Amino acid sequence: MSAPQQFRDPLLVYTAQLRAALPGPARAASRMVEEIHHGLLDATDAYVREGVPRTDAAHRAVRDFGPVAELAPECRRELALAQTRQTSRAAALCAPLLLVCWALARTALGAAAAPLAILATVSALLAAAALTATGGPAARRFGVPEALPRLVAWTGTGASAGMAAATLVLSCTAAATAHWPLLLLAGALSAASHAVLGTSVRVSRRCLTHAG
Repeated sequence: MSAPQQFRDPLLVYTAQLRAALPGPARAASRMVEEIHHGLLDATDAYVREGVPRTDAAHRAVRDFGPVAELAPECRRELALAQTRQTSRAAALCAPLLLVCWALARTALGAAAAPLAILATVSALLAAAALTATGGPAARRFGVPEALPRLVAWTGTGASAGMAAATLVLSCTAAATAHWPLLLLAGALSAASHAVLGTSVRVSRRCLTHAG
């Protein structure tokens, strides 16, 4: 039995191989592959207008784009930057949650709740710095620092670990204080922050592993 037509299409074979080689944020990867597929279609159409049979034109377009092994690393670097922005947005979302968490815990624990304020500050600074560096005027003028994705990934990992630790401490402390409802609510907010940021930084680390 012959292979389905879609597997004989050089453009679909090429883009399928490229997509398989790209880890990271699914939407960004799919959008990137779709743009490349459109570029392949345009190149194929250009060859067809020159009189080249469409199948041969498609093979030429693929050859012009270069092997997947050569194109994928550049795409991975772009995806690492896209994931850096996503992790920064996650950190920005966590900052106000942690501030509320700190306000609740301060009522019950006083100065002992200070680490939560530090976590909120780290999240806010991480988000502001990374979003500015990857998408603001500074990025357009000076470019994105090569070390930024790794810095954001591992700083975010540390912050996420701190949120997990805070959740555990707040949950355990709740049993020993009359303010346990406040601490349980604070723990829930800390856990939510950890879930949001932790998921994103795991993808960031995976992107960095493949981006080399």
